[in-house]
Amino acid sequence: MKSSRRTFLITSLGVASTFALSRQGFAEAPKLSESDPTAVALGYKMDATKVDKTKYAKYAAGQTCSNCQFYQGKPTDAFAPCPMFGGKQVDGHGWCSAYNKKA
Repeated sequence: MKSSRRTFLITSLGVASTFALSRQGFAEAPKLSESDPTAVALGYKMDATKVDKTKYAKYAAGQTCSNCQFYQGKPTDAFAPCPMFGGKQVDGHGWCSAYNKKA
């Protein structure tokens, strides 16, 4: 099968638009609430300073979603998707028990 320039351009356009739409989908993902069942199970708090240190001994000051390896945004983003919560957006200042420091 011989590829033509037209086929290449149409395929490239399709891939580019799929990528753009998937990025837009992340931007519109719902924000996680503390009452979400998965959030409750993982002890998610939108403000890491409000984590119950007696219940979550793993928590240490300075740990936030924005410096966790699962946070799928820039450290400066206010909200970004997290795979621990099905891609829902978590607060960059938040924390949960799945926290793992970004390398």
